[in-house]
Amino acid sequence: MRKSHPIRRVVLATAATVSGVVLLLSLKPASDPAAASAAGAAPQATAAQQSPQGGAQAAGAAGGTVTGDATQTQYGTVQVRLTVAGGRITKSEAVQAPKGGLSDQKTALAVPKLNQEAVAAQSARIDAVSGATYTSTGYKKSLQSALDKVKASAGSSGGSSRGSSSPGAAQARTVTGKVAQTQYGPVQVRITVAGGRITKSEAVQAPKGGLSDQKTALAVPKLNQEAVAAGSAGIDAVSGATYTSTGYKQSLQSALDQAGG
Repeated sequence: MRKSHPIRRVVLATAATVSGVVLLLSLKPASDPAAASAAGAAPQATAAQQSPQGGAQAAGAAGGTVTGDATQTQYGTVQVRLTVAGGRITKSEAVQAPKGGLSDQKTALAVPKLNQEAVAAQSARIDAVSGATYTSTGYKKSLQSALDKVKASAGSSGGSSRGSSSPGAAQARTVTGKVAQTQYGPVQVRITVAGGRITKSEAVQAPKGGLSDQKTALAVPKLNQEAVAAGSAGIDAVSGATYTSTGYKQSLQSALDQAGG
């Protein structure tokens, strides 16, 4: 009996050592760096794949500004830039136009009218401004090139946009605002509304005579354009024509009230 005790101790010690080794081996896989890095890499890869998709969607949903080709005329370069939203031209402006001498006066008179007509017509089929034939021709060419770029970028959506214009055109109606009396004469605005938007705005009455003729010629086309672009009476007064601008906005608001806008 006494000889068997040392053997039992050896057996027990060996068993304890083996158990310890087994426990150590079982802990190693859980702390494996490769497994941990692989687990962390999966969420990062998913996030990286989603980010470009979100950026493309944001770019596609953004409104657009398109600049037409520069058109050379006898008196200088004309270039038109369009702002397009919801398949419609909301603003048209000449970023380049003839300058110097008599061209300054002609540009000041012609360009605001051409801008207004482009927004109202939603095309390059607009009338030339009397006395500014070359500028008008260059404007229409650059405008058409800008429209071509819009159609190319829109793709198939451009066709549906044109198709949806018919119902709006059928519902077009004209409303004339109340006469607004100013220090220099009455101002009265008439608007054309289609599809819930102002497609045309014009002053059927405006101050006349003497210096008023010049101020009206400069201010009214700009006010007409701004009314169409803004779709409301919240437009800026034209510098140097404060009374006319105030009267215009008052009559415009009364027209919008009648139209329910």
